[in-house]
Amino acid sequence: MSVAAALSPRPPPPNPIAADLDDLNSLLASLSDSSALRLLPAPLLAFSRLRLRLPPAAAATHLLLRPIASLLHLHRFELRLGLQLHGLSLSLGLSRHALLLPRLVSFYTHHPSLLPAASSLAAGSTCAQPYNVLISACLGHGLPRHALAAYREMVGKDAVAPDAFTYPSVLRACAEAGDLALGRAVHERAADAGMDGHLYVQNALVSMYAKCGDLSSARRVFDGMGHRDVVSWNSMISGYAASGLWREAVELFNQMRAEGAEVNSVTWNTIAGGYIQMRDYKAAIGLIRDMVKGGAGVDFVTLVIGSNACSRAGWLRLGKEVHGLAVRMQCDGIESVRNAVITMYARCKDMERALMLFKMQRSPGLVTWNTMISGFALSDDAEEASRLFREMVCSDVELNYVTVVTYLALCARVANLQHGRELHTHIVKHGFKGYRLLWNSLIDMYFKSGRLSVAQNVFDTMDDRDIISYTSMIAGYGMQGKGTVALRLFNQMIDNGIMPDAIIMVTVLSACSHSGLVDEGEELFDKMVNSFGIKPQMEHYSCMVDLYARAGLLKKAEELLNQTPFPSTSTMWAALVGACHEWGNIIIGERSARRLLEMKTENAGHYVLVANMYAAAGCWNELATVRKLMRDLGVTKAPGLAWADLGNGFTPFLVGDRSNPLAPEIYEVLDELTEQMRNMDDCSDLDIVSTEAPME
Repeated sequence: MSVAAALSPRPPPPNPIAADLDDLNSLLASLSDSSALRLLPAPLLAFSRLRLRLPPAAAATHLLLRPIASLLHLHRFELRLGLQLHGLSLSLGLSRHALLLPRLVSFYTHHPSLLPAASSLAAGSTCAQPYNVLISACLGHGLPRHALAAYREMVGKDAVAPDAFTYPSVLRACAEAGDLALGRAVHERAADAGMDGHLYVQNALVSMYAKCGDLSSARRVFDGMGHRDVVSWNSMISGYAASGLWREAVELFNQMRAEGAEVNSVTWNTIAGGYIQMRDYKAAIGLIRDMVKGGAGVDFVTLVIGSNACSRAGWLRLGKEVHGLAVRMQCDGIESVRNAVITMYARCKDMERALMLFKMQRSPGLVTWNTMISGFALSDDAEEASRLFREMVCSDVELNYVTVVTYLALCARVANLQHGRELHTHIVKHGFKGYRLLWNSLIDMYFKSGRLSVAQNVFDTMDDRDIISYTSMIAGYGMQGKGTVALRLFNQMIDNGIMPDAIIMVTVLSACSHSGLVDEGEELFDKMVNSFGIKPQMEHYSCMVDLYARAGLLKKAEELLNQTPFPSTSTMWAALVGACHEWGNIIIGERSARRLLEMKTENAGHYVLVANMYAAAGCWNELATVRKLMRDLGVTKAPGLAWADLGNGFTPFLVGDRSNPLAPEIYEVLDELTEQMRNMDDCSDLDIVSTEAPME
């Protein structure tokens, strides 16, 4: 070694106390910072090391304050560890510290069953933060009443002053609980504290008043805001929308755009949906086009609204454009979008594309099945609807109320008694007792199938009958020519406190017409105006014309037709022509036929009525004129169409159609029915009387 090296000063030996202190400070810093704490491989082990290395002095316990708070925040979902940390903070006397108390309250509120413990911890706090945590947590758990109870305790005997974070949460709780009185009190308290000018508080006030239905107060707060953000505008517009005040919502939306305020997808979608509610489908589509052109945030809700607009308006081409946009946005796989698009194709009568989209789904959901079945039902394609319904049952998809009522309505329309009975069994078995519409549909189905006694039994078992129930019963008995029973039910309905409406008046007047109850019909028509306060519509006059015509009061029917305050329809004149044919009154019949032909109706049956009347009266020149008019107008009589169910679904069958693949089977069934009817005709009334005659 050189002399210089030997004489040079040596570095001091390492100080173990200083090194240990540096290590301790580093550990404290890591455990006190939540973001740094996540990087530690074993934070709990590090905390244990820290506790062992701290001196036992009381002053050192405060060094554990931030590490405990950080660990609570990191492990707030672990119940056992949180309880241990709470116990440790109690033993160290730190549990009521302003830094630790909100963390403890937050830990307990993450476990709904421990909300009472969180409330106990917050009670007695001298600052607002623990209460704020508790109130927000109650809202997060869907318990607005609990949140309001925490607020009342906060401002009660201990009188902790709420801060700018308290008021928005409490006002939201008032809105969700529908407590307008408390909301106004909170507004007054916030104004006294000078916090009603804060943007978040003002937005919460607008939302609270709007959701509680006090739109005038909401608008007053909104108009008084010095600065508005997108939440302010959306809260006010949504308030108008929720109350059905769509014109006010659209007006405010236009003002929002005129002022250059930020418009997000929620606002666009709300207004587009509002246009649909107002049946302004063109405006809804126009708004969506503005969204696309302006680069606004088009989302899956927008696509559903667009499909809905096209669906209701019957715009197939525009609906295809919306479908294409959904494909480009890769939203066509979202169930709500897919169902909206399928519904659009179904309502636009493009069932081929609707079925193609349906078959592309691996496992269609319940809503998708219902959409397809209702689509075929609306298209009167009973065969395909029946096939899909059976396929749905076999695929183990649980039927719901919508499925049953849709298919039941179809069974009633085509009088399919077998499937209707099966649905009746399903309704009883699965406890659809409270769904009144289902039972009303059952009554309708049984009546249209000619099963009056079964329909009456269903009606008798209902304990929550409404006007629709009575309307179905009266219509059923009316169609069967049992007008007296229909009138008895009508009077029973009034005795039960159900006042008639315009629809049931049409039904009961029609029942009188089919049963020849002229006096009763005239009395009901008078009561409708003078007792029930119902203004007669064209349908009511049509029933009265039919009533007089069927009863042979042809002159009275013609006078009423000429005196109606509405333009008479071709159906009304056709009814009079048919009655004139039946009663042999060629004079009134000719006048009625002339009025009917002047309307140039496209209904071939009307021309057939006129032709038959002229043929029966021997007016051959007039008959030739009618047939020539039919040729000139291109009117042809449609062949009779029936539905045959051979056990594997509905099959359409035209009169005389031998090209149908199932024609041999259908004709075989028809031949059997014809033979049965012939055998019944062979049984004379004399034979029946002779068996019942008294013996000499």
